[in-house]
This record gives sequence, C-alpha cells and structure tokens, in this order.
Amino acid sequence: MKKFVLSKDDHSQATYSIPYSDLLNDAQLKAVLHGAGPALVVAGAGTGKTRTLVYRVARLVESGVDPSEILLLTFTRRASYEMLQRASQILDERCKRVEGGTFHHYCSKLLHMYADAIGYPENFTIMDVSDAMDAVQMIRKRSGFAGNKQRFPKKSALFSIFSASVNKRRTIREIIEEQYSQFVTETGAIEKLFEDYRAYKEANFVMDFDDLLVKTRDLLHENADVRLKVASKNRHVLVDEYQDTNLLQTELIKLFTSQHGNVMAVGDDAQSIYSFRGADHKNMLRFPGEFEGTTVIKLEENFRSTQRILDVANRVLEEAKEKFEKKLFTHNPEGDLPGLVKAANMNDQSRFITQMILNLREQGHELNDIAVLFRNGRDSFDLEVMLNQKNIPYVKYGGQKFTEAAHVKDVLAHLRVLLNPKDTISWNRVLMLIDGIGPKTAEELFLWGQGSTGTPYSPHTAPYASETYKRQLKALSTLFERLMKLEGSVTEQLREVVDYYSVFCKKRFDDHPKRMKDLETFVDISGKYSSLGKLIEEVALDPIEATAIETEASEKDEAPLILSTIHSAKGLEWHTVFLIQCLDGILPSGYAIDDEVQMDEEVRLLYVAVTRAKEQLFFTYPALFQSRYGDYFSNPSRFVKDISEKLLEPWLLIEEHERGELNTGNKAETKALKS
Repeated sequence: MKKFVLSKDDHSQATYSIPYSDLLNDAQLKAVLHGAGPALVVAGAGTGKTRTLVYRVARLVESGVDPSEILLLTFTRRASYEMLQRASQILDERCKRVEGGTFHHYCSKLLHMYADAIGYPENFTIMDVSDAMDAVQMIRKRSGFAGNKQRFPKKSALFSIFSASVNKRRTIREIIEEQYSQFVTETGAIEKLFEDYRAYKEANFVMDFDDLLVKTRDLLHENADVRLKVASKNRHVLVDEYQDTNLLQTELIKLFTSQHGNVMAVGDDAQSIYSFRGADHKNMLRFPGEFEGTTVIKLEENFRSTQRILDVANRVLEEAKEKFEKKLFTHNPEGDLPGLVKAANMNDQSRFITQMILNLREQGHELNDIAVLFRNGRDSFDLEVMLNQKNIPYVKYGGQKFTEAAHVKDVLAHLRVLLNPKDTISWNRVLMLIDGIGPKTAEELFLWGQGSTGTPYSPHTAPYASETYKRQLKALSTLFERLMKLEGSVTEQLREVVDYYSVFCKKRFDDHPKRMKDLETFVDISGKYSSLGKLIEEVALDPIEATAIETEASEKDEAPLILSTIHSAKGLEWHTVFLIQCLDGILPSGYAIDDEVQMDEEVRLLYVAVTRAKEQLFFTYPALFQSRYGDYFSNPSRFVKDISEKLLEPWLLIEEHERGELNTGNKAETKALKS
C-alpha cells in the first residue's frame, strides 16, 4: 500500500499575496493576523483602525474563510461599504461578498427573514425617531395627558425614557429616578404609556430602532434552530466603533458568535461620546470579562497629527478616571505648539478666527481643510455673522438630515402606507395634508379603512367623507391606484407621489422651489433601491445627509470652511482646527460638573476635538461671555487652563494700533487684531 503524507496547511506570511508586514506596523499586524477566539483592539485616535479592519477582512478571505461567513458591523452603512470596497481593491472582488452593515440593518434583515417566528408580517415597517415620537405623542393625547394642568413629559422626553430603559436594560422607574426626577410623581402614568406604545407597535406592525435589536435578541434566545443557523454562518464577526455600543448590542454579539466564538471588537474608549444615544463606554472596559480568553491589542501610533498636538491629547486624557491606558505617539514632524487664545469678548474671538482663516487661505490652505468646532450649534452664531461680513463661505454640520425634512417625510409617508396600510402615523401625515382634515377626521378615516367595510386605499368612499375634501380624497385614491399598477418600479412610484405632492408643497412652504429640487434629486437617486421596501427601510436606518434647503449655493465658489459640533466631527480631520467657546460651563457642561461619569464623557469630548487637528490647533474663549441671560466674566475650561505652557502656548490678542506698546519680554505669542 502506498502512502501520501499531507503536509499541514501553512498560513504563515509567505502564503499570502499581500505583504502585510510591509504595510502595517507591529500592533496593526498583530490584529490583522489574529487567529481564533475573541480580540479587543483598543485603537487610539488616528492610529489606522479602519486600515486595520480592512486588512483583517482581506486576510480572512485570503486565508480561505468564505466571505459570506464574515460579518462586519459598523456605525454607519456607508462605513462598511467603503471598508469592503477598499478590501476588494487590496485583494479581489470576493471581499464584496462579506456581510456588512450596522447592527440595525443586520437585525432588520434577520427579522424580515424570520418574520413568522416573531408574529409579524414580512412587510412590517420601521419608524425613524421622528415617527416614533409622533406615535408617542398620539398615545399621549389619547391617554389625556396632552392638556394636563400638571406638567407632564413631552413626547421627546417620553421617547428618551423609553429608549434608555430598553438600551440600558433598566426599568422605567429607574430611568426616571436617575435622569428625570422632576417627573417621578408621574412614574405610574409613564409606565402605562410605555405599555400602550408597545401595544400600538404590535397592533400596527411597526418597529422603532430599539425594537430591531430587542426582537432580534428575543428571536435568537427563544428559537434554538434560528440561533444555530445564524451563529453557524457567522464564522468571524468584526465590530467597528465598539465604544458606541450598549449592553443590548453586547448580548447580540454573544448570540451572533455563539457557535464559533470569533469576534474582534475595534474601538477607542476615549472617543465614547454618545451616551445620550444609549452608548456605554464601559462596554469596551467590560469586553475582556464578557468574552473569555480575549486578546487585547493596543494601537498607539498616530498617523494624523503632529506630536505636539498628541502631547495635548494625551494630557487631556489624563483627566479621565475610567479608561484603557494608552499614549499616542507619531513619527510625524513635531509641529507648532497648540495655542490657547484669550479674547476680550465674543466679537474679538470671531475677529481672530476670521483673520486667521484668511491668513491661512493666503498661505495656500483650502478653506475646507480648516474647521471650527464647538459644543452646541448656538456657539457659532456670532462667528457666522462675522464670516458673512467677510464673505467667507462655510457649511455647518450637526443640523437636520435630508430625510428629517418635512417635505421629504410627507412624500415618504405616502410610500409607507402603500407598504403597510396599518401605519397610523403615516396615514395621519398623508390625510392631514388635505384642507379640512384634522387629527380627529384623519383617525376616523383610518379606522374606517381598517374595518371590515372599509378600503384603506379608497378613502373617498367613506360614507361620512365631507364634500369639502372629498374631491381631494378622490385624487389621493387615484394616486394609490396608479402606485399599485407601478409595483416593482420604485422610481416611477416616487415620481407619481412627488407630482401629486407638488401642489401641497407650494401651498405649505415659501421656499418650495428648493424643496421640490430636493424631491427631484430624491427621484433621481431612487433607482439604486431594489424595491419600495428597501427604500423605506434604508432611508429610515441610514438617512440621506444633504438637502438643497441648506446647501444650495447661489453661485459657484471655492469649497467652504467647515463649522461643526464636536459630535458631528468625530471620524473627520483637518489641517487646522479652532475649538471655540472653550469655557467652563460649556466644555465641560455645567450639567456635568457634579457627576463623575458625565465629567469623564466631557473629557472624551474634548479629546475627540483635539485629535481632529493634523498640524494646527487653537483653543479660543472670550473673557466676557454674552448670553441671553446677560454678560458675565468667564473661566477657560478646567481641562485646559492647567496645561503647561510647554504643551499649550498662550496667545495675546492686541489691537493693531497697540502693537508698539506691547512688552517685548512677554513670552506669549501675540496677534494683532485689525478693525
């Protein structure tokens, strides 16, 4: 008998077509070549976490893992798409077969696939936050709390309480006592509203974002066969931005990886700044305990900023109490010292920034490579006036998304009810566009349409339809007839709705030409959606950002300066960054000062702002702060005022005519302000 000895498969570096060791530093390489079992990659700002994930995907595929058995969970759908595109360019087209998306997208896919197991029809619809709050408000009114003499939480507060309870796995009572103590006497009523809200969603076959996570967890917990199918398919799970996850998402990861146990979480606990969305930075700190045998890998080499900017970032992070210890370093040039600029007042602060921006522009820097960051949108109002005076174009981030605009939501509501005739909130929006129809009539028409004698898509046939609006109801019924005939063509269906809606748009909005331009653009891009259900789902889960109302330029101009809240700036970078209103009471917030947990998040917020800068960084603040409550003398942020001048250089602003009077022995950097 002949024998043939099979050699052991060699997955060493030599078997790969990609020279990983030449392209990655030691820490990145360790993460990319990690074998089986859980791993936590603590990736400091600018240390190449995305690059590491991209090469990790490529390495797994190149080593023989079926791409469809890799799950990449990211904070946005766009992030996963771009990572898989990059992986495909590095390796080959196989990487595009990796399952990529957000937690909510992946959970939605599973729930549609196993809808029968959760008692929902496959065509259930997803409510965005705005629609969910409208549903809460409707239930609030029905329960008689809308006109209460005693103060009762508004819909936004109620929805925040409900969502916090779900994501933090705490009772409604605990959330109220900890965060909304002013409403503690209304706890029983709020608990009842929560149950009514849940019942409403079940009855109308709709889900909010939290339901997608909860119902997926319950589906996998309660159905062993489904859990086995899902977990068996997920041979490797990669999770980006792990610092922005919550306890519920940790549960889901455990369920997704329950067969193979191969999970790699990548994130930076020092950039966890979304606790108001339910994110828990302790999720990263707990990871090694939650997943037994975790390998912890730290990425500390920064490729973005100069060392002097990183020195300030490291110093800021020393203020945090709970964290993974890490120290950012770089092989970039040392660079200029960041500046701490004290202005006499807010006007001088704005003058300094605009003059510096114009100087940088003259030095050859593009306006869109300069950013002004701030805590709240209102913090930039004074600066915006000055920018307009100096004719400096700018764009401001942190505002309304395209799909949150009223005209877009109106159009989407017509498509949502076509997909799910039980969607009460969307029906209300559709019907109340019509003159003469208010909330009461809209509800009556909806209930009639759901009854045994009613037809939801023919509201004009309702026996009590008034002659004052019957003609418009007939037009609505005709629209639905046309939409059903066009089933399968998303673009044509959307075009029909936009044409129908144009009359209402002109009557409702003074700026209707810009709003109609938005809708025309929406029609143009709708062809990328394979079905009406996909369009509805994806614009809810991954809202389109731009809108002509805010961004349309009156004439061609250079790319604009960036104004942004710190939260909206996360993940971005610029040559020069100005952090304005760097004051105690703003950063940190006055509401956080007596709470150690919140103060830690304030430190992390400042750290995020600092690490956006590549070469120049300025902290600015006015000595005299003007607000609607009056003027008062301010203090610089406690996080920066004690930083050594060796790390953070003070700047002195003087008027141009005073320059000769300045003491030349002063160590402070000087800047003459022009009128």
